[in-house]
Amino acid sequence: MSAPAGLVDWNLAAATARRLVRPGPRIGFHEAADLVGELLVLADTAEGHVREVTGLVPVDGVVDPTVVVDRIGWAEANTAGFRTVLDPVVDLLTEKKGRPSPLAEAVGSRVTGVQVGALLSFLAGKVLGQYEIFLPEGQGTGRLVLVGPNLLETEEALGLDPHDFRLWVCLHEVTHRTQFTAVPWLRAHVQSEIRAFVAVSDLDPAALRSRVGAVAAAVLDAARGRGEGGLLEAVQTPEQKAVLDRMTGFMSLVEGHADYVMDAVGPQVIPSLATIRRRFERRRGGTGALDVFVRRLIGLEAKTRQYREGRHFVRTVVDEVGMAAFNRVWTSPETLPSLEEVRAPQRWVERVLGRELTGPPAALPG
Repeated sequence: MSAPAGLVDWNLAAATARRLVRPGPRIGFHEAADLVGELLVLADTAEGHVREVTGLVPVDGVVDPTVVVDRIGWAEANTAGFRTVLDPVVDLLTEKKGRPSPLAEAVGSRVTGVQVGALLSFLAGKVLGQYEIFLPEGQGTGRLVLVGPNLLETEEALGLDPHDFRLWVCLHEVTHRTQFTAVPWLRAHVQSEIRAFVAVSDLDPAALRSRVGAVAAAVLDAARGRGEGGLLEAVQTPEQKAVLDRMTGFMSLVEGHADYVMDAVGPQVIPSLATIRRRFERRRGGTGALDVFVRRLIGLEAKTRQYREGRHFVRTVVDEVGMAAFNRVWTSPETLPSLEEVRAPQRWVERVLGRELTGPPAALPG
């Protein structure tokens, strides 16, 4: 008997992504080699700036590697990452709900494989970099990935100074690497929350059928420019929403913290910093009608809000109590801000630090 197909046909997902990924800017071998070399140097440079701004240092002194990839390389790496994190989750679901018929599983896994591949092909042309925390067994605990073609395309489209922009992006991604290497329990926390999300899933056919209308409404909202949560929000149970709110608060923290560091280095390090921030914020909103539609549909509009709210939380707390006191946030899962606290930083200061903000709370930027 052949092995079960599982939730996703990962081979088909990877093949679909490779087939649909748009080609990046065409450059020569020497230009590509220069780009890779500069990005690796800038990632090392960013490491020092991140430590100086945040006060965070990897606990074992070891810095996870940095790699530069093209769009297909990013899609393939994320296919492997999704498989690493989702396959154990599927096993838990199978134990809980039982496995569907072989035919239904085989057909369903191929449909889902195409969907995952199509999603990755879209994102492969957008992502500038990321810190990967879910690597296949034997490939280490994490690595920093920079997507060379997307950096080139973005800096050209926005008319940015290449050196400044590349360092600015490296600061964001290196901050994520520092978060997870200086605070080792974060990785297990993310895994625990994913398991918690699955543990409260209700995936019987009747429940899924009842949510078809919600999914259709999410598509219409995205097309009409309404709604920010995407399809994930449309299909979650109330119990899942509680877990998702915790995860959203956490993601707002880590993304906002990285965004804060990007700007905290100041124009003495990145002379065109103000220009980069102004032009890049416009890019985060999407670059065309179809792009905006897809972003809304899959929830990237909500991610943009996470950057904004998270940066406001970090700036408000650091301005009030200083970075050393802010770093209490990394003590344990209990000291992480809730989603409500991200949006009202004074609540976190009162709960965790036992004090009140001395000045009026800053308004959340629009």
